[in-house]
Amino acid sequence: MERLQRTPRLFDRLDRRITFFLARNSLGVLRVSLGLVFLWFGLLKFFPGLSPAQDLAGRTIEVLSFGLVPPAWGLLILAAWESLIGLGLIFAQPHSFVMRATLLLMALQMLGTLLPIFFFPAEVFTRFPYAPTLEGQYIIKNLVLVAAAMVVGATVRGGYLKPEPAES
Repeated sequence: MERLQRTPRLFDRLDRRITFFLARNSLGVLRVSLGLVFLWFGLLKFFPGLSPAQDLAGRTIEVLSFGLVPPAWGLLILAAWESLIGLGLIFAQPHSFVMRATLLLMALQMLGTLLPIFFFPAEVFTRFPYAPTLEGQYIIKNLVLVAAAMVVGATVRGGYLKPEPAES
């Protein structure tokens, strides 16, 4: 009987230690991993044919600019923009102006990624609104990136995750 009572306490102590570790480290890991995704996807757009989103992205920028920015130039601008976001997330100090500027660039970029749903719905869905194409899935996954950026953004003025107090 005593052994059964110790098991929950041992589990609780282990759970507290894991939670403390996660509270101390998860924001940094989230910020860097989000930065790596942006840097990776941005760098792919510098090389024609490597990004599965390049055609849709280029045409979206062309429509958004009323034809003033051709798709090839738009893609280069987007590649630089995404790479800059990635570098900012990876290297900027968490509570700095640079991090806030990076998150603003990301918010604008994320708004832009939603535009193909309105500009090219036939290319984003095989059956609107519930069966996305590969490009549509690429857009929908951005919801997770937005949520991650919101968590990072909640910390730029010194907010943090706080573990519950240690056992006394």
